[in-house]
Amino acid sequence: MEDKMQEETLLIVDDEQDLLAGLKRLLEPELDCRILTAGSAAEALATASREHVDVVLTDIRMPDVNGLELLEQLKKLDQQIAVLLMTAYGSIDLAVEALRKGAYDFITKPLDEDRLFYSLKNCLERQRLLKQTATLQEKIREKEELNNFVGSSPALQKVLNTIQLVAKTDMSVLITGESGTGKELAARTIHALSDRRDRQMIAVNCPAIPEAILESELFGYKKGAFTNASQDKKGLFEVAHKSTLFLDEIGDLPLLLQTKLLRVLQEKEIKPLGDNVTRKVDVRIVASTNQDLKSKMAKGEFREDLYFRLSELSIEMPPLRNMKDDIPILANHFLEIYKQQLKRPKKWLSSAAMTKLANAPWKGNVRELQNVIKRSILLSPNDEILPEDIQLESEETECLVKNLDEIISKPYKDAKSLIMKHFATKYLTTYLEKTRGNVTEAAKISGLERQSFQHLMRKYNIKSENFRK
Repeated sequence: MEDKMQEETLLIVDDEQDLLAGLKRLLEPELDCRILTAGSAAEALATASREHVDVVLTDIRMPDVNGLELLEQLKKLDQQIAVLLMTAYGSIDLAVEALRKGAYDFITKPLDEDRLFYSLKNCLERQRLLKQTATLQEKIREKEELNNFVGSSPALQKVLNTIQLVAKTDMSVLITGESGTGKELAARTIHALSDRRDRQMIAVNCPAIPEAILESELFGYKKGAFTNASQDKKGLFEVAHKSTLFLDEIGDLPLLLQTKLLRVLQEKEIKPLGDNVTRKVDVRIVASTNQDLKSKMAKGEFREDLYFRLSELSIEMPPLRNMKDDIPILANHFLEIYKQQLKRPKKWLSSAAMTKLANAPWKGNVRELQNVIKRSILLSPNDEILPEDIQLESEETECLVKNLDEIISKPYKDAKSLIMKHFATKYLTTYLEKTRGNVTEAAKISGLERQSFQHLMRKYNIKSENFRK
């Protein structure tokens, strides 16, 4: 027996109260469902808006809104509602029109009880099966989304449990954690498991957009609001209406924009630059940061009221050093991905190489592990990847410091070239990782012209596509 809360609901609609009561008495012993009644189309719509209704049995001829109009309004309210129409004035044309508009069945009066029972029972069973199928598909989709996280450590499972709990709500979520821990993946998973998933999540990398541009990007502007505003432009809040807006690295948001963001969260409305009219928006906010916002609040660099608005629920992404058991799983996962991408299908990690990976500090977390595996596949001369083929970022710095005396013993030009190569490579890759391979954004926040940035990339053989995830 199904849980009463999951029991199917039939709503009977007729303006004749005696017939309405008679139909309910007739159907209750025959149908395994909850039965509600409404004496008008308006009452029916109010009931369907307030409660979950699976099937509606309605008369066509009613004084306020007829059954065909009610059918259309119910379908706008919920496409899954099944509607059966009754009429004493049946005709082929009317039946065809009803079915064209999405009716499940068309029944003429006087009602044939057996035909009515048969149609309603089949309809309820169909609705039951549709709900079961939808539930199964939801579980499969949820499992697929959560499978994007690789690992089984308790720290990771705690995060996944929290994501599952919060995804179906409209709560604002603040995702914290060090760089490379998967904060954006967590945000995308929350959106993918939410009721807003049919619309694209809009992501904003706050530090990658100059402050002067960020305000107009978020809130939009009216034509003539400033010199180059040649036409109206929707802000990202409007673009994200009925969806999710992901504010990546919210800790870098300037104080002025923090104030405006707080107002949006409180009022649920925005005012584009140069406009006198506010616009309502329905946006779910998910934000992330790798900074200590409480410390920034203490210094007056981040608004306390905004922090509490953003963090209705907080998720802390664990650093890789707290998920040691997941390192071999992650390493093999990235190995399988990149050996196919890089056309090195026979590569494998030696046990000594895996031990080195397991004991590394991983200051760059999962993203660093990902990059190390990719480099190791490219640089290892043999099919077996050995410890010496694995170049950790911490080793690169140590190597530079240890070899500094040797470097400065070289001719000035050679020493400068070696130091500059190390610095430029590290500098460029840091900004490309931060902007996920967006060269224009990386150049902006580094203070270089785009052409200069690209010139350095070519000089040191750095490819932007290697940083796009």
